[in-house]
Amino acid sequence: MRPLACRVSMMSGEGALSVYARAQELERQGRSILHLELGEPDFHPAAPTREALKRALDEGKDRYCPVAGIPALRQAIAQYLGETRNLSIHPDHVVIAPGCKIALFLALMALVDPGDQVLYPDPGFPGYASITAGFGGLPVPFELSERHQLQPDPDELASKITPRTKILITNSPGNPTGTVYREDVQAQLAALAVKHDLIVLSDEIYARIIYGGNYVSMLRYPGMKERTVIIDGFSKSFAMTGWRLGYAVAPPPITSALQMLVVNSYTCVAEFSQYGAIEALRDTTGATPRMVEEFGRRREQFVRDLNQVPGFRCQAPEGAFYAWVNISQTGMSAEEICRIMLEEAGVPAIPGEGFGRAGREFVRFSFACSRETLRQAIARIQQVASAWQTRVHV
Repeated sequence: MRPLACRVSMMSGEGALSVYARAQELERQGRSILHLELGEPDFHPAAPTREALKRALDEGKDRYCPVAGIPALRQAIAQYLGETRNLSIHPDHVVIAPGCKIALFLALMALVDPGDQVLYPDPGFPGYASITAGFGGLPVPFELSERHQLQPDPDELASKITPRTKILITNSPGNPTGTVYREDVQAQLAALAVKHDLIVLSDEIYARIIYGGNYVSMLRYPGMKERTVIIDGFSKSFAMTGWRLGYAVAPPPITSALQMLVVNSYTCVAEFSQYGAIEALRDTTGATPRMVEEFGRRREQFVRDLNQVPGFRCQAPEGAFYAWVNISQTGMSAEEICRIMLEEAGVPAIPGEGFGRAGREFVRFSFACSRETLRQAIARIQQVASAWQTRVHV
């Protein structure tokens, strides 16, 4: 057999999915598993959203539809971004995709040439570096460190910009840290993008899930409208993970390129699911605010309890639904901690290095499950903490 394309060997998998696969294997063996590894809300789409999808099917809305998405959904997204982020978006600048990850994939495909450098947060979503490398680009990490409160350091980022740097990826609130970029930091990042003529991919999938203050998109800063691509979707804020609905908002030249890539790949997104998405954006029952309120209660409980585990140290995340736990004082590696928690306690979590080298002394937990599940998980972790408790520095 002829060899595969070299781009495949340049890409990497996701730690969360491999841990999930092992957790499922243990479940099939009869083990009780408390899933804290995947970023999947335990909520379901609101009833009006589900009814809108059913109604669309009953009305025969199951055909090919416009490449960029049905006009009504693109208009609804433009209106939604105006109401929730104070953005002025033209519906023609919106492209619907079968998932946020595909929107990111196509945006990088449209923008990255071999040798282009792409700045991305470390720790950060694994796809940033993997997809970039697959297209022949050079992923360049900038660190989110505890000494900077897990915020980007604009000086460090500036030092990594070269004539080959083309793209800056931002993610606020961020996976895995839950960091919401401060406005002064974002302003400096925007200024660097303008100064060096960088395109910014602003991953805003968690924009609605914040625990205080108002969200500010990168698109709001001077000079950013013509160089920013927003990546967003319905999985997190509307608990629609299995619907696989995402979108990109981009300047006209990039929008045209994205539509060309859609024509040559998935053709269009399922028509009936787009009608359901319109109703989700209306959120007439207030489902999203209620969900975020519950995440806030889980955050308070879980972070407090994690900090009672020997050797664990966790700052409360400002957004998303992840607890980013420093385990350096346990005297064990994150991989070993996660192995013990999964194999002996039935509590899967993700070793931090799966999100970049800067995460090697951290573990990521998802608190997108019930408070009772989180209490049970802590109890189980405490039972196996004796494996590292004697090593904890006093």
